[in-house]
Amino acid sequence: MTTPHELLLYCRPGFEPDLAAELADKTSRIGWHGESQFAPGTGFLRFLGPPDEPINALQRALPLTSLVFARQSLVALSPLTLTREDRLSPIVEQVVESGWNFESIWQETPDTNDGKALSGLIKALERPLASLLKKRKALRRKAGARRLHVLWSAGDRVQLGMSFPGNRSEAPGGIRRLRFPHGAPSRSTLKLEEAWHEFVPRDEWEDRLGEGMQAADLGAAPGGWTWQLVNRGMNVYAIDNGPMDKSLMASGLVEHRREDGFVWKPPCRLDWLVCDIVDRPTRVVEMVERWLVQRWCREAIFNLKLPMRQRWWQVNDCLAGLEASLHEAGIPAALSCRHLYHDREEVTVHVRLLDA
Repeated sequence: MTTPHELLLYCRPGFEPDLAAELADKTSRIGWHGESQFAPGTGFLRFLGPPDEPINALQRALPLTSLVFARQSLVALSPLTLTREDRLSPIVEQVVESGWNFESIWQETPDTNDGKALSGLIKALERPLASLLKKRKALRRKAGARRLHVLWSAGDRVQLGMSFPGNRSEAPGGIRRLRFPHGAPSRSTLKLEEAWHEFVPRDEWEDRLGEGMQAADLGAAPGGWTWQLVNRGMNVYAIDNGPMDKSLMASGLVEHRREDGFVWKPPCRLDWLVCDIVDRPTRVVEMVERWLVQRWCREAIFNLKLPMRQRWWQVNDCLAGLEASLHEAGIPAALSCRHLYHDREEVTVHVRLLDA
């Protein structure tokens, strides 16, 4: 039986060095040592752990939700090089040798143009592969909801990974694709919708994103994020010197204040603060920190625009500073940060006050 000694992680193409820096930092904190291997722009990374330790323990110690730049995290076997004459036999034999069994198979490609070009090939192999794995009793009805991921990086290059319920993305490729809603004034609206899916369990939406709640959108114009709040029936303070979408203003739920979002103060405690202002990450964090320490809101979602280099360290410094300030103020809070699919050169942060 083959024991996996590496993780396979997906990310946004171009952010492989940032994910590698994050892994190096976080694994060193918990006493693990390993090496990241990647090619820039490919959208995935291999993290090779010590050859004498199973990698499953590391995957549990660093759950996907704790990683900023990873879209998916898999316990993985060594990559395979295939031949056109027989692509499936090496895959099946590696699965059997590993002793893996699972309930479903996802064939995936990196989020690149080269990856998308492989869609026809993997579709043609879908049924034959499933049939062969069923015959070898690897694909079963009851296998703890484990899932086999088959990542095709080229027509002759594949790597197998395993995901486990509760510690994986349930979206193919780790990408939550959302449909642009009719009537929203800008595509930025998808950032906030995806953030809610990421940070707020669906069965809690009615309680935490309910009709009649009060929110502030800092840097609101033309209203992409405000639209999401209004669509949930919230009353919104839209803070921006720029013009707001006319249909949003006609809803009767938006009060537009032509003021600076960095200095505006709410007239009462709000349920939500959201912010997508383009400015230095440190300045945005300082502003949100003031809101949270003063308890001006119960929950906050905000974006941090990233520099071109040392992106992980910039994010880490911002998050560590915010956590330290909340701790010093005696305010218990849950903080999460993710590089979402609809983000580009930015990450999305969510903070919830636990004693609200």
